[in-house]
Amino acid sequence: MEKSRILIVDDEERIREMIREYTILEGYDIDEASDGIEALELFKQQEYSLIIVDVMMPKMDGWSLCREIRRISHVPVIMLTARGEEYDKLFGFELGVDDYIVKPFSPKELLARIKAIIRRSSLAGPKNFRGESINHEGLVIEFNSRNVYVDEKQISLTPKEYELLNYFVHNPNQVFSREQLLNSIWGYDFTGDNRTVDTHVKMLRESLGPYRKFIVTVWGIGYKFEVGVKR
Repeated sequence: MEKSRILIVDDEERIREMIREYTILEGYDIDEASDGIEALELFKQQEYSLIIVDVMMPKMDGWSLCREIRRISHVPVIMLTARGEEYDKLFGFELGVDDYIVKPFSPKELLARIKAIIRRSSLAGPKNFRGESINHEGLVIEFNSRNVYVDEKQISLTPKEYELLNYFVHNPNQVFSREQLLNSIWGYDFTGDNRTVDTHVKMLRESLGPYRKFIVTVWGIGYKFEVGVKR
């Protein structure tokens, strides 16, 4: 089996060294970059299973790097930062960050999250999609390409928004609690809380425009995907 390759991007050499030592012991191949520009060049030359990105870096910061990566790829991204405010986390999720770890952090915790994200990513390929596309009124989802269209206009979703939409459309009319959605989309080992689900549902609804109506809030329980009902 081919090894998973990880790109570590941090301007602090000691942080890169610590992450490298733990990940190599687990059998991962590792590349390193000390700033966003160097990382972007490596990313264009090599395929990665995961990218670990520090926020505050010279030349190109982590936010800008993630934005550039998301223009061309859905590769999982873990953001490392000394800033733990909720606003920063929400901003990261809007850019398409898959997980968010605040410094200082436990290397073992980071390794557990790396394993969980790579495992989920390996299971999220087209082989799990039933059919090539789904069309609900003017909402079209093409599963092989991960393209989503609203009234024939392609929209941009973050990886987690897309996974959430995909989960909803393949389980129509089923009511899911926030805990169930956390476990199914983020995994049992995700350390966030229920607000993560609410935030991503809100973002997804905004992206879907008039078809936000398909994502129905079931008060006191959670959410469901319902079509064919006028609201």
